[in-house]
This record gives sequence, structure tokens and C-alpha cells, in this order.
Amino acid sequence: MAVELYLDLLSQPCRSVLIFAKKNNIPHEVRNISLMDGEQYGDHFGKISLIRKVPALRDGDFSLTESPAILLYLAQKFQTPEHWYPADLQQRARINEYLSWQHCAIRLHGSKVFWLKVGSLTP
Repeated sequence: MAVELYLDLLSQPCRSVLIFAKKNNIPHEVRNISLMDGEQYGDHFGKISLIRKVPALRDGDFSLTESPAILLYLAQKFQTPEHWYPADLQQRARINEYLSWQHCAIRLHGSKVFWLKVGSLTP
């Protein structure tokens, strides 16, 4: 059964989830959510992501948000090659450390650059 990935490909975390799924031949269906059009505030998406953020994943009755959590879920559920998420506890801890750091330390600044660019495109 394919997982459903709710994505807006203008979002870097969404692109990372999609690239990971494609690179690992994970069966998936993309559900586009346009953040610019406010689709994340629709009733249907609110049932998938209570916090109304993308990326989001739905696997049967299970839903998950936040790109690091989704990447780890996919790696473990679909038993991706060990170089993505090693069995060794300390190596996994390093990956968890990096995912936490990048999500908190550089994502915010990347988002600011994006919104400044998008804002300069509007008339």
C-alpha cells in the first residue's frame, strides 16, 4: 500500500521527503497542498495534519508531520539501505542529532530567504 505524501514543492522539507521516497522506491502518492492558496487550512487537510503544516504523511489511519519524523518513519518502515539510517545506535544518534539541528538551526533562516523572495515577486 502506498503512503500518501502531502506536499508543497516550494517547501524544502517537502522536497526532501519526496526525493527520499523516490530515491528509495517507496510506494507513494503525492497530494499537492498549495500553501500560497491556503489549502492547508481546508477541512480535509486539517484531518491529516492537526497543526496544518506540510510535509505530512498518511499511512492508512496513521498521520505524521515534520520532515525529520517522516524521513525516519519511511526509512524504518520500508527498511531502506543502512547508509540512510544505520542499525548501530551511535550512528543513528548522529543522524538524529543532525536532523534535529538542521530542522531547528537552518530551516528558519532558509524560510526567511524564501519568503523575502516570494514577497518581492508580488506586484
